[in-house]
Amino acid sequence: MKKTKIISAAIAIIAIAGGIVYAADHIDSPAVTNQTTDITDVYAFQGQDANNLVLVANTQGLLAPSATAAAKFDENTLIEFNIDNNGDNVEDLVIQGIAKNGKMYIWGPVKPAMTGTQSVIKGNPTASVDITSYGSDAKIGTGGGLKVFAGPRDDPFFFDLSQFKHILAGDATSFNNPGSDTFAGTNVLSLVVELPKSMLGSSNGKISVWLETKKRKS
Repeated sequence: MKKTKIISAAIAIIAIAGGIVYAADHIDSPAVTNQTTDITDVYAFQGQDANNLVLVANTQGLLAPSATAAAKFDENTLIEFNIDNNGDNVEDLVIQGIAKNGKMYIWGPVKPAMTGTQSVIKGNPTASVDITSYGSDAKIGTGGGLKVFAGPRDDPFFFDLSQFKHILAGDATSFNNPGSDTFAGTNVLSLVVELPKSMLGSSNGKISVWLETKKRKS
């Protein structure tokens, strides 16, 4: 199954010993506005088990509660975490997710068959999980040392867009404390993968992570 890239959201460099890194990009690209391929955020942080790393891909942002129940992962879209573990800015490992018939299937972490703008899915899934429906208790899947969640969640990213626009216009010089969260009350579709740090292959304790969504090639 070959895919072609639609949009890459963000890159984050993280010391896998701890900390949290995130990047946000809500409907900033006209090509993905109101599309299921729109990436809002990517997060990477140490798990409750200090030996694990948690990766979070959030897509389809700004979902109103009234629209969230009907929101679905696109079965023709690959969600791909790219992991560079040697500092050359090329993915050494990928973790790939595809939804199908109410389940999310995960491949990896595995060395990619192709790097850059195209991806190939090879072999059997490492793990799978039933996609959690809106308002239901979270369903957790396991396999190959991974823990996986997929489903709607409240958008965790805090941003005062109104004040940001005032700063850009020169009407203000800083954000307010407290600010006003533009994303409050909106939801995203989340894919969460927790895995042992030992599976990431880093020799110096640091990795770079970026997230892509890629459409099925017709």
